[in-house]
Amino acid sequence: MLTTLRRWLAPARTVPVTQWRASSRWKASPSTLVILVVGLWIFGTGEALLVDSQLGVSPWTVLAEGVYEQTGIGIGWATFLISLFVLLLWIPLRERPGLGTLSNAVIIALALGVTAPLLPRPDAVGWQVAEVLGGIALIGLGSGLYLTCGLGPGPRDGWMTGVHQRTGVPIAAVRALIEISVLAAGWALGGTVGIGTVAFALLIGPSVGYGLRLVDRVGGTGATFASQDSPATDA
Repeated sequence: MLTTLRRWLAPARTVPVTQWRASSRWKASPSTLVILVVGLWIFGTGEALLVDSQLGVSPWTVLAEGVYEQTGIGIGWATFLISLFVLLLWIPLRERPGLGTLSNAVIIALALGVTAPLLPRPDAVGWQVAEVLGGIALIGLGSGLYLTCGLGPGPRDGWMTGVHQRTGVPIAAVRALIEISVLAAGWALGGTVGIGTVAFALLIGPSVGYGLRLVDRVGGTGATFASQDSPATDA
């Protein structure tokens, strides 16, 4: 009984196969595309909540700021070069892009741009903390939805799923390790760290794991695949 309860409450170890999973990274049914868009929009809304909280940017933005401090190139260019470097890390991991990879860049940015102006920018610390926690939860849920479409991850999520697939380390632990490492590197280079940044680095791994677990409970088939091609450990 306790073992069953622990498994029910534990975050997913890998990306589950769902009823809406596409058979190709570049082709999908209308229902799968809807879930992809909804998941990425929820993800972008979570990002907007983090920005609105004013308690610190994401670890990746801290890294971009640190690169800017050391090189003088703009944060935008730094972000682009970091994303390009992460994509190069896909090669030894044999991770491949897809429709979801392209949609990730477009839809999350669109959701962030539409949602952020509608948020209240609260001054009370309690509300700011609530926005951080809500944003992290939404990013976890959005990740669970879009990753289970099987249409390819975004650049940073692809690094996460690729490392998980090749090492067998639970996906939540991989994501946490990546975010904490990126945060440490950005801080060492001179990036600005806030309480929201630290909270994101520590909590986003479990949040993604729980997002995948919730999606698995709703639409999982019982099988688990961390990539389009290769089986992984039990969720």
